[in-house]
Amino acid sequence: MFAIALGMLAWPAPSATPQTQDTAESHLGKGYDALRQDRYDAAVTEFRAALHLDPSLVMRARFPLGVALFELKQSDEARREFEAVRREVGEHPNVSYYLGRLDLLDQNFAGAVRNLTKAIAKPPFPDTAYYLGLACFKQGDLAAAEKWLKQAAQGNPRDTLARYQLGMVYRKQGREEEARKALAESAELRRRDTDESELRTECAQKLDTGPRAEARALCQRLYDPNDAERLTMLGTIYGQHGDLEAALEPLRRAAELAPERPQMQYNLAFTYYRMGRFEEARAPIAKAVERWPDIFQLNFLYGAVLVKLGDDVAAYQAMGRAHELNRQDAGAADLLYRTTLGLARKSLTARQYPDALRYFGEAAKLRPGDPEPHSELAAIYTLTGHPAEAAAEQRLADGGR
Repeated sequence: MFAIALGMLAWPAPSATPQTQDTAESHLGKGYDALRQDRYDAAVTEFRAALHLDPSLVMRARFPLGVALFELKQSDEARREFEAVRREVGEHPNVSYYLGRLDLLDQNFAGAVRNLTKAIAKPPFPDTAYYLGLACFKQGDLAAAEKWLKQAAQGNPRDTLARYQLGMVYRKQGREEEARKALAESAELRRRDTDESELRTECAQKLDTGPRAEARALCQRLYDPNDAERLTMLGTIYGQHGDLEAALEPLRRAAELAPERPQMQYNLAFTYYRMGRFEEARAPIAKAVERWPDIFQLNFLYGAVLVKLGDDVAAYQAMGRAHELNRQDAGAADLLYRTTLGLARKSLTARQYPDALRYFGEAAKLRPGDPEPHSELAAIYTLTGHPAEAAAEQRLADGGR
């Protein structure tokens, strides 16, 4: 799965001046959205379009293009993109990780070890140690395989694959007792996964039908303070079934455990947003937007939070960015329009006519059929001694008559 894929909770329906729909930024936004939905063919199209318009978008477009091609199992094309990124930006753990994965697929185990060893210095993804251990095992370096597979198992206590592969290493070394133990642990984790799936279903049903206290007592059996995925799943169930207060603690803890994952920060901020606790929503979503500026949903939620806090200028900037990333989203366009119109009215009240003209002009471009921006523009042009412009805007306000 792509490193910044999102989507644990539903997205909210809560330069910024649009120029043309065919911009590199809009293709980036649609590309990331396609990745989030596992629509890899669409992601490839969008990232290629972004690169056609702006070839300098190496990590922002060429790297995720490689990821989408990797997910489509188009290994040769994916490798070309990742190697092009490496030539441009130098060594990068994300690039080394994917090149190592491709080496594993090609059974180039020496290359896989070399690339994944570069990646493990600053592991970009939780399964980096597992794949490095697997590569070492395939190359015949059993001591290194044991080291990295143990690290993978310790880093993710629910990783059945790491324990299974560790059992294979022990068996190859003739350590049969340890092999049986590791394989038994792997089998036990698979059984627990099955039991947990049933518990999640029971939890959701209880939240819908049973007393809240009883439902929480049942659902809290899913709580694991050291497992971000499990915490996120629990918070998601609570949120989807209306118990936002209970959702907060697991989502807050997940955000602490995985600060590098945008969906964790988004889920926490969105829950605060739904509860009307907008100031608390600001911090996690602001950090997420700063780190991942090209994800539409993060910018949209940030803008929606800022609107609720009355920070109109910052909201205008955030919503402008969201709209630039996804011009087809009606909710983002509407919120940007209302924010821009609000700033225009404030500027007009303060007799800041140049700002008022700019904001009303942008509002008119966002919603050409709305007479208000044109009427206000006509009034300002009249006040500032521009009768021809005033007449033109008044005609637009009157429907072109």
